[in-house]
Amino acid sequence: MTGLDFSLFTSGGPMMWVLLAMSLAGTLLFIERLLYLHRGQIRSTAFVGGIRNILAKRRLLEALTVCEETPGPVAAVVKAALLHADDDELKMRLAVQEAALVEIPVLERRLGSIAAIAQVAPLVGLLGTLLGMITTFHAFMQGGNYATANALAGGMWQALLSTAGSLIVAIPGHLAYHFLSGRVRAIVRDVEWAGNEIMKYLLVEYRNLPANGNGSAAAGSQGKP
Repeated sequence: MTGLDFSLFTSGGPMMWVLLAMSLAGTLLFIERLLYLHRGQIRSTAFVGGIRNILAKRRLLEALTVCEETPGPVAAVVKAALLHADDDELKMRLAVQEAALVEIPVLERRLGSIAAIAQVAPLVGLLGTLLGMITTFHAFMQGGNYATANALAGGMWQALLSTAGSLIVAIPGHLAYHFLSGRVRAIVRDVEWAGNEIMKYLLVEYRNLPANGNGSAAAGSQGKP
């Protein structure tokens, strides 16, 4: 940071330090959430397809192992359904819903903090602006009828820089919040789709498979003369 930049920063008054702390906190929260959501978002279609292929061979334990080794809420919901593969539809659905209720709040964690930073930053800037205007009027009163421009400039600088600093923090904060919220909604849709798909497969197709998992091959061999 150059000397000119630092002088502008310090001219913004004490609220600039508050805005700087809020900016650093928001940046760290955004990076942490971005990495976490990136790790938890998988190709749900390919994942569910792979689980179905494993289950077609009656390898339930292998499918559970794949779910345990795969990060993210989609794998957790599919695992909950697999653990209740032999139960009735109601128990399986309740298990899937419970797993989703556990995973979804984890996805939304700390998003409220980012939104709060974006919303509070303009208020902090407004406070800095008011403090700058108070400084300006105080300098005007101290200067009598002929207050100098230098005496008034300090307060005006503080007011303008505080306003600008608050917008610099708030605008990216709002964008970061909406971006992460979109990522969360996409993952939630994947969770809902994966839960419904694996339940339909377990209730309809998996339970009708023969014990050796080669029902189609056996049927084909019986049809040969």
